[in-house]
Amino acid sequence: MKTHYSNKVKALPLQIVLVIPFVIQIFAAVSLVGYLSFKNGQRAVNDLAEQLIDRTSDVVDEHLKSYLSIPQTLNQINADAIRRGILDVQNRQTVGKYFWDQMQASNLTYIGIGLTTGEGVGAARYDGKTITIDDWTAKPPNNVYTYATDDRGNRTQVNTRWDWLNFSESWYIEPIEAGKPIWTKILVNNFPTGPYIAASTSRPIYDAKNRLLGMIACDIHLLKLSNFLHSLDISKSGRVFLLERDGALIATSGTEKPFRLVNQKAERLQAIDSSDPVIQKVAKYLQAVKGFKSITEDTDLELEIEGKRHFIDVAPWRDEYGLDWLLVVSVPENAFMAQINANTQTTIALCLGALIVASVMGVFTSHWIVSPILRLNGASKAMASGNLDQTVETSGIQELNTLSNSFNYMAGQLHELFTALEKSKEELEDRVEERTTELKNTLEELQRTQSQVVQSEKMSSLGQLVAGVAHEINNPVNFIHGNLAHVQEYTQDLLAFVQLYQQRDSNPAPEIQIAAEDMDLEFLQQDLPKLLSSMKVGTDRIRQIVLSLRNFSRIDEAEFKSVDIHQGIDSTLMILQHRLKAKPEQPEIQVIKDYGNVPLVECYAGQLNQVFMNILVNAIDALEESHAKLNFQQIEDNPGRIIIRTSVVNTTWVEVAIADNGVGISQEFQQRIFDPFFTTKPIGKGTGMGMSISYQIVTEKHGGKLECFSTIGKGTEFIIQIPLRKVNGVV
Repeated sequence: MKTHYSNKVKALPLQIVLVIPFVIQIFAAVSLVGYLSFKNGQRAVNDLAEQLIDRTSDVVDEHLKSYLSIPQTLNQINADAIRRGILDVQNRQTVGKYFWDQMQASNLTYIGIGLTTGEGVGAARYDGKTITIDDWTAKPPNNVYTYATDDRGNRTQVNTRWDWLNFSESWYIEPIEAGKPIWTKILVNNFPTGPYIAASTSRPIYDAKNRLLGMIACDIHLLKLSNFLHSLDISKSGRVFLLERDGALIATSGTEKPFRLVNQKAERLQAIDSSDPVIQKVAKYLQAVKGFKSITEDTDLELEIEGKRHFIDVAPWRDEYGLDWLLVVSVPENAFMAQINANTQTTIALCLGALIVASVMGVFTSHWIVSPILRLNGASKAMASGNLDQTVETSGIQELNTLSNSFNYMAGQLHELFTALEKSKEELEDRVEERTTELKNTLEELQRTQSQVVQSEKMSSLGQLVAGVAHEINNPVNFIHGNLAHVQEYTQDLLAFVQLYQQRDSNPAPEIQIAAEDMDLEFLQQDLPKLLSSMKVGTDRIRQIVLSLRNFSRIDEAEFKSVDIHQGIDSTLMILQHRLKAKPEQPEIQVIKDYGNVPLVECYAGQLNQVFMNILVNAIDALEESHAKLNFQQIEDNPGRIIIRTSVVNTTWVEVAIADNGVGISQEFQQRIFDPFFTTKPIGKGTGMGMSISYQIVTEKHGGKLECFSTIGKGTEFIIQIPLRKVNGVV
């Protein structure tokens, strides 16, 4: 068959189709590269700033961790030495020299102790270079002696004297009250040796009998932290600084000091009062927008400071001893833009050159490609017209040469392939139809089998039997129960009459006395009321059992109606009482009822009772299985327990949860628990249909849900959810 196609759209030559889009694509690519280069330059600024900030933050974090751990370690070592008696705090001469030696080996500002007696001693490096020894007595004034020392730590002369009282200084009070190692409030003072601002870590010290001796502390001058921050490799206008949560400056990479002198008194410098515009602007922004105390995680910001964009990172820095600082890193954008702008211009120039070269090469390449394609086009038209005897000459392009060979081979095999394809199609259709018929028959057979098994498992006949037996028992029991009240009344009258007779005739005839002794009249008067009371209790019990059987079967009520599900659960438990009560080999299985305020539920009461029966029987079986390997005492220590909980969910559903602490069900079996014929019980103890039927009753009959949750060794919980009211013919 020959089919002719008409083409009304004007066609373009292949060479033009190849060249024009190629040039347009190259131009678009160059423009896009130039644009993306500019955008990537800006993005690179962000990336570089972020990398620099992250690197700087990491360096500062590592330095703080390393540097601030030194005083904690020294305090621990010295406290242990004092506790073991190696270092005698009463010998202040020796202790001072001991601290002098430690100052020589560490980059600290102060090491000292304050005793509960008010005395103390320490070694200090107030000017950052020379080590002196402070030794003080308990009572001011001028109770502190600051000694110059030689190169061996010996005291040479008194440099100065000044006042000090342990019990009024936070340096002493805070660690004593805390009773553990802490960082105290930053110390700021203008000592005779010069301004002194330091972070102090301290801890209580005890003797071998755990008696408080005082405290020991190590100070770090904050200017040393500023010196470290100043040494960081960051841009000239970049800043790194540390803040306390109240906004007070701790250290900065700039030249400004974190304190100022007012009337010869040293005071902390607030960051918002800093003369450094970067520190001041960042601090004011944080205070106004977030608040220093509300920053709990790493925060990235961008701010305009003096007309320049700055990238800012604010991160909390904490340690286990109570430090809670803010680390702020600020980097200006112009630190990166110069080189990036130059790179962007170079990229655009190279892209324009590539555009020109690519356009020229596209013209020559298109001509080379078009020629063999035109030959293939002519051969294809001939084949479309029905002439399959076509061959195409090969070309110098490997891919087109392969295409030509494939075309020539295709022409020879095309007829055979069409024939084979048609035959395969017919065979496939036959096989699909045959397989579909088999699957349909199998599915119908499976549905019929399942329906027959489900119907055979229903407890309708059992319900009829239970209801009949309950009815037959109920009549005579009611007769006995109803007459027991009269018998009890008559008996009381007779006993009262006998008692009255005994009171009136204290000396009865001998025959009456003999008869009274033979029948044990006194015992009879006492036991007969008890016997009648026991009979009444027995008939009450029988009536309760009969009522439970009738409630369980629901044979005397409509199939679908509003019922109290608590009554159905209680009836089921009554029927299973013989399995729950104590036995010689095991104690009683505890049943805990946690009933909620549940209204009447519209349901198939008898079928729902069947679900309760199946789940409770499985729970009892699981508990008996878990108790099989235990003795009576072990079971009594960890008794079997069934918890029944009811509640209303979302105002329209009722939920019944039945849980046990038995052996549990594995995850693999939980996925199959509702499958027909599946059971974990031994052969002869279960058909495998109980849970399948229960699932069908809950989901299909009532439109609800039945779920199983279990953990091996801990127990199993089944959760039933059904609607409170019938909706559109389905509960």
